[in-house]
Amino acid sequence: MVLHQKTCIERYIKMEFLITLWQQFLTTLPLFMLILLGYIAVKMGRWQKTVTDSVTKFTFYIAFPIMLFQIMSHFSEHSEIDINLLLVFFGGSFIVFALSCFIAVKFFKLNGSESTMFAMGGIYTNTVFVGIPIINMLLGEKAIPIVAIIVIFNALILWTLATVSIEFVQMGKLSSKGFIKAFKNVSKNPIIIGIFVGIAVNYIGIPLPIFIEKSTKMVSDMTAPLSLIVLGMGLAEYKIRNDLHITIAICIIKLFVLPIVTYILGKLLGLPLLELQVIVLLSSVSIAINCYMMARQFEVLQGPIASSLLISTALSSITTPLILSIMLQLPFA
Repeated sequence: MVLHQKTCIERYIKMEFLITLWQQFLTTLPLFMLILLGYIAVKMGRWQKTVTDSVTKFTFYIAFPIMLFQIMSHFSEHSEIDINLLLVFFGGSFIVFALSCFIAVKFFKLNGSESTMFAMGGIYTNTVFVGIPIINMLLGEKAIPIVAIIVIFNALILWTLATVSIEFVQMGKLSSKGFIKAFKNVSKNPIIIGIFVGIAVNYIGIPLPIFIEKSTKMVSDMTAPLSLIVLGMGLAEYKIRNDLHITIAICIIKLFVLPIVTYILGKLLGLPLLELQVIVLLSSVSIAINCYMMARQFEVLQGPIASSLLISTALSSITTPLILSIMLQLPFA
């Protein structure tokens, strides 16, 4: 009788796991449909490369900055910031970033800019388009405020890290003048401008006119699908088998190494169970579309990053619930 009950419980757990996998697949399916739309548009329409470049330029210089401005202008509406939460998530990212740069140079013989982009592929999480719906589905609405805190700082910290790193690499040395020049160039980055202007508006506390608020919200809402279409258009220019060894390495780092490092760091700093689960799961989802936008902006590793985004999005539909299942079996004392 006891054995029969145990078998029934095991079957129930397996069924729940399969249902979770199917739900997550349905959650990510719209992403693939929009990527496919962009891919088909270029392939079937026989569009020139200049079309893709123009749409990408619009997305980077207008859509993304406005979206980030809109998010950051409502900064104070989010939950109180837990410093340890940020230390674990971004501390883990910095550790893996440094490790990835070493791997890129040592094993793949990539140059400075390529190493930076390789490392960004290993740490830049798709927090908004994939992370939020998956976290909501696996852990519930109680976990969303924790994700919101990460989303606020994610673009700011990682865009700044990538931009400064590549600026330093291109200048070839770390000097006071070089440091100042790098930050001047960073300050001209439309993504960074959008973030800081949004923060300034938030802390000034003056409400935006309704027509500006609605306009920025409309652009913000369209940025996600537009970015996915741009990704598909970019993928049409590359073959997924090109530099496959680099693509596989990026996916392994992103889907496995980053969550492991994040978990260890979270345990060391004593994060509460829910916060630990959220940031580990968040770090385990696919590479962000922003990372592909970076690759196009800097014209570095565009093919491998685009392929990594597509492959990691597909694989995370399996690896993320697996990581959650493993975490549930680990002690949290």
